[in-house]
Amino acid sequence: MFFEYPKLLWLLALVPLAILIYIWREIKGRHPYLTVSDITPWKLDNQGFFKRLMRHIPFILRCIAIAALVLAIARPRSASELEKVSTEGIDIVLGIDVSTSMLAMDFKPDRINAAKQIAMEFVAQRPADRMGVVVFAGESYTQCPLTTDRQTLINMMKDISCGIIEDGTAIGNGIATAVARLKESDAKSRVVILLTDGVNNCGEISPQMATEIAKTYGVRIYTIGIGAMGEAPYPTDYGIQMVKVDIDEPLMKQIAADTGGKYFRATDNTKLAEIYAEINKMEKSRTIVDTYPQYKELFMRFALIAFLAVILEVIMRLFTRHLPD
Repeated sequence: MFFEYPKLLWLLALVPLAILIYIWREIKGRHPYLTVSDITPWKLDNQGFFKRLMRHIPFILRCIAIAALVLAIARPRSASELEKVSTEGIDIVLGIDVSTSMLAMDFKPDRINAAKQIAMEFVAQRPADRMGVVVFAGESYTQCPLTTDRQTLINMMKDISCGIIEDGTAIGNGIATAVARLKESDAKSRVVILLTDGVNNCGEISPQMATEIAKTYGVRIYTIGIGAMGEAPYPTDYGIQMVKVDIDEPLMKQIAADTGGKYFRATDNTKLAEIYAEINKMEKSRTIVDTYPQYKELFMRFALIAFLAVILEVIMRLFTRHLPD
């Protein structure tokens, strides 16, 4: 505890001064006497002694009230050190392939829905980061710009589906659109997580050119190839048929290596979840801890003591008014 106005504590000197004046008045201000032959009855009169003692209690209460009031106006306070934790987040754009090949059923229920669900879980685990989503097939567009509004982002990810844009796999366009969302970012780390199940076969921007653009803006790219090894079941107008899984892994590895990222291969839901968990560990936000004092005002307890002392003094004076001096 400390006092905001410690100089006011000099007023406490009024208490011992008042006590000295009171004692002086008690000694010098009263001269009644009575001549008796024996003082024994007065020695045994304990009740009379108690009554005389009660006569001084109002003054004691007044001294307590003065002292408590002085302490209250000096503004007693206590301080405790609290920690404020803040984070420097990372800006992340998820690039998701929405070509019709993402309807393959080697994932449960299929690639596109598995990719969406696991990506949404990844988003929920990073509350300090700004995140956005880019989708691509034959062309690319921004599904959701960078935001810290997790619920809005997740709701917009739920709307992702295959067939909403021209079919194809424009990996270069997907990377370029994602980098465009990050180029003005002032985050300490800018990341693209690119998920695809195919080979680049269209688009105005080649994957190599898009990679160079990413390097220019300091954007790191993690690439994920999604699809089982060999063949995968795919729904057609003639029922479920087995189709070849064709992922350009050398290109995916090159993109990741050139930008300081890493390539992953997901062959089922569990593996895909593990990949996002690994990326989550690799891209850690910086935590900043600040300490600051939190003050607590304590004057009220002393003001309450002063108030109660005054009330008791008034009550005691009523009861001691007719007590002998």
